[in-house]
Amino acid sequence: MGVLDDILSHKRSELAGRRARRPLGALESDCRGLPAALDFDAALRPRSGQRVRLIAEVKKASPSQGVIKSDLDPVTQARAYAEAGAAAVSVLTDERYFRGSLDDLVAVRRQVPVPVLRKDFVVDEYQLWESRAAGADAVLLIVAALDPSALGDLLQAAKGVGLTALVEVHTAPELEQALRAGAPVIGVNNRDLQTLVTTLEASLSLLPLIPPGPVAVSESGIFTGADVKRVVAAGAHAVLVGEALLKAPDVGAKVRELLLDGAAER
Repeated sequence: MGVLDDILSHKRSELAGRRARRPLGALESDCRGLPAALDFDAALRPRSGQRVRLIAEVKKASPSQGVIKSDLDPVTQARAYAEAGAAAVSVLTDERYFRGSLDDLVAVRRQVPVPVLRKDFVVDEYQLWESRAAGADAVLLIVAALDPSALGDLLQAAKGVGLTALVEVHTAPELEQALRAGAPVIGVNNRDLQTLVTTLEASLSLLPLIPPGPVAVSESGIFTGADVKRVVAAGAHAVLVGEALLKAPDVGAKVRELLLDGAAER
């Protein structure tokens, strides 16, 4: 078994406990009357004069890096991202492997004006309602974690709940599945979730295969403006970056670098 297999096995066990504590009916009730989610898709499309958009990530730890920022304050970090020009904020809510929580997402949603992505391992419609109730505008769906029918079902269910889905791929066959399912936003993960090996070659080979229509995002392994230029040249509309921002001594300057702000590059 690889790392992703271990995570998914634990996630399914964890979900049983979450359902017992908070039944689906209660989540659906909590979602009634909520304001419409912010438009994640539109936020990621570069506007006039922009070369790329940024999804800035909040996470304390990861399986590949261990603890990244032990003193992380999710709200302070997210506000710094939004104030510096990030188009959206990604919040890791997995507890065991990333030391996150839904409470982090709730707190961030209250404090930032940009769309918020719930980054977790979604395998069941219950998690979509859970995400919407917590204030998420978008959710991550990982093709490698789902069979084709489940991917299609969750994409439609997310739309029904009012969420945009960022559909993540790592190989050409996975990209084909995402396109067949009608994914509105496709993320190419440069990290293999089974081995945790990271290379920008995943984006450089797959982004050119994404036809006009979906938003194309390059995820993971992006640290510099030079990295961003490479994936933008391959077809990325946006990049998702966590570690480089979390370790940056000046978050605002790093955001500007990743946005290919001319002043930041000089």
